[in-house]
Amino acid sequence: MTSGPVLGTPAPLPVPPRPAATPPSAPTSGDSVLVNPVLPGFHPDPSILRVGDDYYIATSTFEWTPGVTLHHSRDLVHWTPLGGLLQEDRLLDLAGRPDSGGVWAPCLSHTDGLFHLVYSDVTNLAGAFKDVRNRVTTAPSLAGPWSDPVPFPSHGFDPSLFHDDGPDGDGRSWAVWMAWDHRPGRHPFAGILLQEWDRARSTVTGPAHRVFTGTALAHTEGPHLYRRGPYYYLVTAEGGTSWNHAVTVARSRSLTDPYEADPAGPLLTSRHHPEAPLQKAGHGSLVETPAGEWYLAHLTARPLTPRGACVLGRETALQRVEWTPEGWPRLAGDAQVRGGEALPRTVVRAPRPARPPRPVGPAVPGRAVSPLPAPAASGGPEDIVSADSGRLTPPWSALRRHPDPGWLTPLPGGVRLHGGQSLASTHGQSLVARRRQAADFDFSVRLDARPDSPLVMAGLVHYYNTTLWHYAHLTWDEELGRVLRLGVCAHGRYDEPAAPLPVGDGPLELRLAARGAEGRFLWRPDGSDDAAREGAADAGWRSLGEALDGSALSDEGATRGDPATGHFTAWGFTGAFVGLSAQDLAGGRAPADFTRPVYRERA
Repeated sequence: MTSGPVLGTPAPLPVPPRPAATPPSAPTSGDSVLVNPVLPGFHPDPSILRVGDDYYIATSTFEWTPGVTLHHSRDLVHWTPLGGLLQEDRLLDLAGRPDSGGVWAPCLSHTDGLFHLVYSDVTNLAGAFKDVRNRVTTAPSLAGPWSDPVPFPSHGFDPSLFHDDGPDGDGRSWAVWMAWDHRPGRHPFAGILLQEWDRARSTVTGPAHRVFTGTALAHTEGPHLYRRGPYYYLVTAEGGTSWNHAVTVARSRSLTDPYEADPAGPLLTSRHHPEAPLQKAGHGSLVETPAGEWYLAHLTARPLTPRGACVLGRETALQRVEWTPEGWPRLAGDAQVRGGEALPRTVVRAPRPARPPRPVGPAVPGRAVSPLPAPAASGGPEDIVSADSGRLTPPWSALRRHPDPGWLTPLPGGVRLHGGQSLASTHGQSLVARRRQAADFDFSVRLDARPDSPLVMAGLVHYYNTTLWHYAHLTWDEELGRVLRLGVCAHGRYDEPAAPLPVGDGPLELRLAARGAEGRFLWRPDGSDDAAREGAADAGWRSLGEALDGSALSDEGATRGDPATGHFTAWGFTGAFVGLSAQDLAGGRAPADFTRPVYRERA
C-alpha cells in the first residue's frame, strides 16, 4: 500500500536476464487498446476483481469520503466511476484522521455470493509507529447493504483476503497482511503474514504463518494471493511507494510454506528509468479474463518533470501479463525491457473482443502506437449531490465526514455549504472537492455568500491537505466591506500574497486555471443574463493575485523527512483536489451557495 519510512535509497541490484514469455503479441493497428493510466488522478493501490463479465477496481481514499472508490468495466478499456463503498459513519468514521491517514489499500473479493471488502483505517502514520484498525465488511451486492465491519488482523496494514475456491481449492479463506515492526534496529517492513479466516465466524483461526520476508528491494507490502496450476502466487509491492516502487512475485506449492521470489527480479518497475512516462510503478493485483488472458492493475504516477512533482497523485494503470513455460508471469508482448527490467506501457492491447477503444494515431516504424490526446471534459455544470440519495455523485468527495444536512444541502445545480471549521482542521470541515485529473484544467463556480465577519469565509480551494492549500475566498473586512482574499498555506505557514479586493454585493464567479506547475485564480461578477454568456466562457475574468506554485500541492511537496535516517514527520499520498469550501469560525454555520460547478480539462 503506502510506505512507511524509506530507509535510504537502495543501490541498484544486479538483474539477471528475464526469459521471454511466449508468444509475444504487441498491439497492432487492428487491436483494441487501453490507454494508461486507465484511472487518471488520485486512484492508488488498485484491487482488481472480476465477477462474471464485470470488472471492478477498488482504490484507496485516505482521509476522503466516501471511503474506497469503485470503478466498473466490461472490457478493461472503458471505466465508469460508481462512487464510494463506505458511505456511512458505522462503516467509516474519519473524524480526526491525520493527513494521508484513513483508508489504505482496500482489497475487494467475492465468494459464495458475497462481496468482501477489507481495508485499513490508519489513525497514526508519522514516526516509528503505525496505528491501524483493519476491518472487513460483506455485502450481497456492491450497492449494499454492507455489514457492520468486524476486526481483521491489525498488527500491520494492507490486508487482503484470499479464497481458495478454485477447481483444486478446499474452499477456505485466508487473511493476508504485511507486518509492521517499530523496534529500533529492525526493518519496519517485517514480512507477509498469512492466517486462516473463518468466514462463518468472521475471525481468524489457527496459527499465523510468516510466508515471505521480501527481496533486497525491501519495504514489502500490498500482498495479494492467487492460485494458478500447482502454485500459489504472492504478488507484493516493494521498494517504497515512490521512485523505487516495484511489483514482485513469489510462489509456493504449499499455501503456508515459505514463498520463493521470482529469480528474474521484479515483474514491473520504473525505478532505474526517470525518463519513463509512467513512474512509481508498483502495488499490483492480477485478474484473469473469461478467455484466459491475464492483466495486472498497478499504481503509477506521472511527474510534471523527471522525478518532479506528481500533482495528480498516484494513479491506476493496466498491463497485460503472459506466463513463461516455467510458470512465472511476465509483462506481455513488446513491453520495453531496459537493464533486464520491464517498464510499464502507456498503450496496451485490450482483451479480445473489446468495445471500440479511444482512437489511436497511425503506427510509426520503430515506435509504439500512440494515442491521440484524450478529449477535454465536456465542461458542463456537474451535479454534486444526488437528488435521489442525498449522497455525493462521482467524482465528488468530502473531507473526513459524510454528507449531512447539518453542513450540506443540495441546491438545483449546486450545493449550499454551512460554514464549518478552518482548512487546517481535521474535524468538521465543510468542503466538497474533486480530484485533479489533468496537468492542465479549468474549474469555475458561481458563489453567492454574505459574510459579515472576517471569521466567515467561502470560496474555491486548490487543496492537498490541512497544511498545503491555495484558497480564493469571499469574506468581510471591517474597513473594506465584502472582499476577496487569496490565502496560501505552505506546511502550516499562512500568507496572503495579494491585497484584499473589494467586490461589493451580489454573486460572483471564481475560477482556477491550472497549467502544469502553475495555478492562477480569477474572478468576475456574475452576469444577470446567462444567455449573454453563451460562447463567452473566457470573457471578463480578472486575476486575483499572481500565479501560484501548484507543484507544492503534490505528494512530493507534502512528504517531510530524511530518507537517509528513515525519519519522516509527514507523508503525501493523495494528490491534489479542487473544490468548494465554507468556514464560520464563530460557529454560526453561515451559508454559502455554490452553483454551476464546471471542470474542464485542456487538451
